[in-house]
Amino acid sequence: MTESNIKVTLGICVKNSESTIKDAIESVLSQDYPYKLMEIIVVDGCSQDNTLKIIKSKLEEANVKVRYFSENEGVALARQIVVENAIGDYIVWVDGDIVISKNFITKHVEFMEQHPSVGIAKGRYIAFLDPKNVSLVAKLENIEFLLETASEVKPIFKSLGASGCIYRVKAIRQIGGFDPQIKHGGEDTDVETRIRERGWSFCISPAFFWETRRQNWKSLWNEYFWHGGSGPYLLKKNRRVYSFYKMFPPTAVLAELFRVPAAYKLTRQVSVLFLPFHYIFKRIALFFGFLKSFLEKSDSRQ
Repeated sequence: MTESNIKVTLGICVKNSESTIKDAIESVLSQDYPYKLMEIIVVDGCSQDNTLKIIKSKLEEANVKVRYFSENEGVALARQIVVENAIGDYIVWVDGDIVISKNFITKHVEFMEQHPSVGIAKGRYIAFLDPKNVSLVAKLENIEFLLETASEVKPIFKSLGASGCIYRVKAIRQIGGFDPQIKHGGEDTDVETRIRERGWSFCISPAFFWETRRQNWKSLWNEYFWHGGSGPYLLKKNRRVYSFYKMFPPTAVLAELFRVPAAYKLTRQVSVLFLPFHYIFKRIALFFGFLKSFLEKSDSRQ
């Protein structure tokens, strides 16, 4: 195997994911895409559990090029390490809590080869395949992600997020990659904004994946509160990155009410009626995370 053969780099950025990483790695190893055409870059955020041990035990006998890195400054730096070290023409992001279908990489690569103007493509989300997603919170998160990727293969203008996406290396390097100054979430939205500004389009590809969702309201709150911590920096950097108005309940209610009929049509589940509450809950958590970070930054300047 030579580096010149590598077509795809799998970026696996993880931290404390021991409960889900086994399934993620096994889905990577079950791909029908030739091992000789791909490499794996693992960036561990100094996990304090068995995440890295599980990964190494699964990959040590696989006939695929693997490189390991570590960081302790946030997911943006982790992703940037992948960008700087990737050999392939494409980067496929496999987070520690997702499972990819057997032809996931094949479908992604075929799609990108057929659409040279696409900078980023997201796989289509398959809801309800993960048996862990049984709580109301997990089901509502599933429905949200199902709606986000339900569109046919055509240009889209919403944020995709990195998990389950394929990035064209040329596009991500053209804008200098991820911003390591982003310590919480939002690193993907920032990158997407800058890639769009360079004229690249975004699409949903025919590749399928699913994810283990948050199982209770507390963990969901903590996730979005954490994401909100990047808000002040992102807003200052580029106002188009951060949709501040979406955090306010009236806007959230209107946005989600219009999605309920489509959600019911796709799922036939009565639980879709809770989507407006679910969405407001996440936006409020995001707002408080934003506010906490803003106040901390204000205090540090005094």
